[in-house]
Amino acid sequence: MITKKYLLIFTFFVVCSSAVIGQKKQIIKDGLIGHRFLTWNAVIRLNQIEVTRDRNVGVDERSLHTPERVKAYREAIAKGMPGGKITWALSWLALKDTSANYRAIHKLMAEYHKKYGDEVTFIPGGYFANAYNTRAQVNLDLHDALQMVSRIVGNGYRPKSIVAGFLSAENQQYLAEKEGIHVCQGNIWSQFSIDNQDGDGSISYPYYPSKEHFCKPAQGKSDFIDCVNLDGWTIDFLAGRREGFKEGFNSRMGVGPIETIGKYGQEKGTREMMHSTAIHFDKGVELNGFGWVAEGWELCLEYKFDYITEYLKQVKARWPDVEMVTQGEFGLTWRGHYKDNSFDYRFVEQGSGIGGSDIDKEIRWYMNKDFRLALLKDLNKSTGFKVIDLTRYDLKAVEPKDMTRRWSLMGEINQKQTRLQDKPRPIDSISQSSHALIFKRYKNLPKN
Repeated sequence: MITKKYLLIFTFFVVCSSAVIGQKKQIIKDGLIGHRFLTWNAVIRLNQIEVTRDRNVGVDERSLHTPERVKAYREAIAKGMPGGKITWALSWLALKDTSANYRAIHKLMAEYHKKYGDEVTFIPGGYFANAYNTRAQVNLDLHDALQMVSRIVGNGYRPKSIVAGFLSAENQQYLAEKEGIHVCQGNIWSQFSIDNQDGDGSISYPYYPSKEHFCKPAQGKSDFIDCVNLDGWTIDFLAGRREGFKEGFNSRMGVGPIETIGKYGQEKGTREMMHSTAIHFDKGVELNGFGWVAEGWELCLEYKFDYITEYLKQVKARWPDVEMVTQGEFGLTWRGHYKDNSFDYRFVEQGSGIGGSDIDKEIRWYMNKDFRLALLKDLNKSTGFKVIDLTRYDLKAVEPKDMTRRWSLMGEINQKQTRLQDKPRPIDSISQSSHALIFKRYKNLPKN
């Protein structure tokens, strides 16, 4: 006979179990938390940097863009990550060209969207649209190019995202409000004194940008842009704190092939790629609830495509649950979870010993709506952690009005150490207002 006491206990157990089960269902339905994502962007151009519709900078790449290379490239990815999807980004001239090779490539794009679920989209200005074009011209390029993409793929196709390298806040707002596209690869995290545009100062994981500056997360409804801003490719945080090629190292080193395989060969280069991947797929998942690694590869790169297969196989073997999705799918998954900039990202890395990834250093990053903060520690010394970057987002920010390469958002202390004020310092020595802001959010930051 069941007494009233035991009936109450049983009812309590059922209610608690249902709550737990409901929570698990929510996590699964959510699609973001508990998952590891890999996105892969492949760029196809005619010229190295097509700065405007009719002006180029760099070398002609036509001979490196053939249907045979496209097929071999896509097959290498399929071998390494069966079922994986990628994002193809075509430049203005690659969309416009009517030669036999590019007509065949256009057909392959439509085929790969149907066969693999790949995304096909546009890359304006060869990564650096705002360095060479007005915002009005960029908007016009986006509008016209998106129509060309739709015609190439057919059946009413519309991409879910844009690949842009850097893209101004006004242009990202245009994408969201006029074109209905809510995902943009619109910043290249930590880029400074390298390539054709600077843009240090942003967050390395997804965020909604402010109308004031594309590197700044929106602070509220008044400056909110409903366009998920994504990093271009994942880099090693320790390498990324350097200015350009300072000390003989490449600040872009991470999962990209140029700075890894191209510099150190397959074995060592792939080891660094895996190290950079692990930052996000191991500790990163524990700290942030999900992990994301972004790869960017230009089809013109004359590396063996076997390198792609090998890296992807190693990723799949080490993290069998990894999901290789299009950039648009990932961005919209994040958008489905975060309705505003309520994220709180944290990253921890000890160097790999390869290139600028100092094996005797530990770096910790804290990134949220209010600020980004980096702490660095020399593992061979007892001096503890020092602040190497503090960029506040609660302060007013302004983008350049004219076309220029200088688009960085430089805070109180910047990791690149290009100003006198950027010298690493103990956290207790930063400004009083910044100190209060930081410790309001993080009560127990490491000092030793």
